[in-house]
Amino acid sequence: MCKAIPATDWNEQTKAEEWRAAWAQLCNRALEQYGHNQRIDHRSYERQGIDQIPTVHLGVAASAMEKRGIRTERGDLNREIEVTNQKLRQLKARIAKLQKWLKEEQANTEPPTLADYIQSILSRKAQAGKSGYSQSLYNLKDAAKMLSFLQANNIMDIAGLDEKFKSMIGEQLDIQGKLKPVERRLATLKKHIEQSDIYFKYKGKKKLTEAEQILFTAARDYLKGVMNGKTAIPTKTWKSEYAKLTAERETLNQRYIALKAEVKEAEQIRKSVYSILRQEQREHAQRRTQDMER
Repeated sequence: MCKAIPATDWNEQTKAEEWRAAWAQLCNRALEQYGHNQRIDHRSYERQGIDQIPTVHLGVAASAMEKRGIRTERGDLNREIEVTNQKLRQLKARIAKLQKWLKEEQANTEPPTLADYIQSILSRKAQAGKSGYSQSLYNLKDAAKMLSFLQANNIMDIAGLDEKFKSMIGEQLDIQGKLKPVERRLATLKKHIEQSDIYFKYKGKKKLTEAEQILFTAARDYLKGVMNGKTAIPTKTWKSEYAKLTAERETLNQRYIALKAEVKEAEQIRKSVYSILRQEQREHAQRRTQDMER
């Protein structure tokens, strides 16, 4: 029996990696020499860090059949692998996009306000050429009012917007509650002052007509009922309180009128914000459905 004894180590299994690397180097040199951009790598996808499933080797027979349009088992397998690789690439792109977004969010030390979010939506649509979208909801003046309102009140989210609107309604009710006792007290003071003026007008008069006597007696009896045993009639105090409450009523009325207009404007802003967010949610759902179908 004859046994071959190798004179060199070129055929040893330990040299396979070296031969493959050398072959890849030679091929890439030739590809570069003839102006081709493609390059080959002797390493597996896993070693290269590529998230991709490798295709199977067709072989001469299967390759020839595929070229003639005849589907083969290995050809079908490679086509399935290609579809899977395409989905993997899409998934990887989405993950990269999400990681970029998370990185940007972490870089923001302050959370975005509702105004920031709305403004980003409008800016994105403006860049996309969807000017008709914003015009169908509000004009530029209304948009400026909306963003100014959200920023001035530091409204962070939709819950904050609802809370602000609720507090404005609450302030309206509070003013109404304050106005009622003021109105009642003013009516009482007015009567006190009127009867006091009548009383002092006829008190020192020697001769009173029948009508004057009736007025004087009615005023005296009225004051006697409200004085609770006191003799000094505080007309000056009543008039001072009446003037003070009249000014307070005027201030409350002015605030109520102004607040009424503010509430009306806030209600329109709230409707516009809800409309924008609903439209954004619909478009987001459509984009998500389209992505899933790809």
